[in-house]
Amino acid sequence: MTGPARGDGVAVIADVRLTGPGRTDPFGADPVDVHLSGGTIADIAPAAALPRRGAVIDGGGGRLLPGLWDHHVHTVQWALAARRVDLEGIASAAEAAAVMGRAAADHDGRRIGSGFRDALWPDRPSLELLDGMTGDEPTYLINADVHSVWLNSAALRREGMSTTDGVLREEPAFEISRRLNACDPSLADTAVVESMSAAAARGIVGIVDLDMAWNAEAWARRLSRGYDAVRVSFGVYASLLERAISEGLETGDAIDPRGLVRMGPFKVITDGSLGTRTAACSHHYPGAATDFGVMTVPPGELVELMRLATGAGIACAVHAIGDVANSHALDAFAMTGATGTIEHAQLVAHADIPRFARLGVGASVQPSHAVDDRDMADEFWAGQTAIGYPMCELVDSGANLLFGSDAPVARLDPWTTMSDAVFRTRDDREPWRPHQRVSAAAALAASTAGGSQTGSAIAPGDVADLIIVDRDPLAAETPGALRSTAVAATLLAGRLTHLA
Repeated sequence: MTGPARGDGVAVIADVRLTGPGRTDPFGADPVDVHLSGGTIADIAPAAALPRRGAVIDGGGGRLLPGLWDHHVHTVQWALAARRVDLEGIASAAEAAAVMGRAAADHDGRRIGSGFRDALWPDRPSLELLDGMTGDEPTYLINADVHSVWLNSAALRREGMSTTDGVLREEPAFEISRRLNACDPSLADTAVVESMSAAAARGIVGIVDLDMAWNAEAWARRLSRGYDAVRVSFGVYASLLERAISEGLETGDAIDPRGLVRMGPFKVITDGSLGTRTAACSHHYPGAATDFGVMTVPPGELVELMRLATGAGIACAVHAIGDVANSHALDAFAMTGATGTIEHAQLVAHADIPRFARLGVGASVQPSHAVDDRDMADEFWAGQTAIGYPMCELVDSGANLLFGSDAPVARLDPWTTMSDAVFRTRDDREPWRPHQRVSAAAALAASTAGGSQTGSAIAPGDVADLIIVDRDPLAAETPGALRSTAVAATLLAGRLTHLA
């Protein structure tokens, strides 16, 4: 690449090729120049047909795409995960405890690990096991799904909590994560800036931040320190909903003059997760005739919360994983007239599939969960009659899909996200439930700001949130080919946020 540097504005993106469904331009596979003005696309013309005035970036024949969004990120937790002990791939409770016993404590005297998946371990987490390996240093192991945390006795004493097996689930686990994330703001902000720069290098121009904190204050602080890497739409939870309303924040309101950071949705978690075996399902979990998961927010309370948010101009993002939770969430949207999304939608009753489109409720889904969770789903949801990870059926029914990672639950990498949606496998295993694969065109559109219904065509008048990549993602024939897409440049309103 030649021309301007990171942080500079661009006037012309030269010698690139367009791709994507819904195109009405006449250029086909021919190279074009894209002329920008005031942060938007002013014109698209055959390469060198118009004078190239101002700062020019040479696309080198690469493909020009709309910038990508991750519609579900827990930003601080994701950013801090890089500074914690990585427990991904740990095969047993004994191994996890041993790894943490060897780990160094952080600046606050705690050992913190994250990313373990215990659902299929041959042994179970216990207080005795973890205490034996970690002694008197407070030790915390955060499940990959964040719905459970395994603590030793020293950590439980420090937090003023108790549990017989050392495992806290659902709201107590979320409280532990909130406390661990509430570190020195300068440390958290540094981690966030580094992580957002890495996201821009993968083509990300925007995220939906669903941290369990007062995010308006955190993002205002980061903006004051010069943050400018990625657009942010931040959520608010029930404990802070009244504050958001009292401060007059509505979905879409900008908190900075450039509109880089905006108020997003009201987020409410209505059930648990598959990994913690707490997702609310219509059929019981294996070996537990009375265990159907948990509804952490009763349906009546959900309706009242959504009615309150809707009346204040705030969209709703409802966490629902099990089929019972999804049915209640759709009912609540119907009863309140709320706008927004269901987050995850991992197990959905057949009759509920068409209700997403009918009610105008977006399906904010994380394709990597389908690949990561396939063995757990086969084990714990074998008796369920609802549809597991129904991405293709949602698309075919007319629902708007919005892709995300749920980082740090899965890696924030849109190309892996798209690959997992298109191929439903990441290794040499056969695709899991291949009838739920979506087209590359749908996956690309679902990874942009508007979702799968908007397509991914680029036209004059569009905001110049754009990326240049080394290949056409619609032509990728293998998971590896799509995952290894290289991003040469990322532009946010015509300003370079990444340059390879």
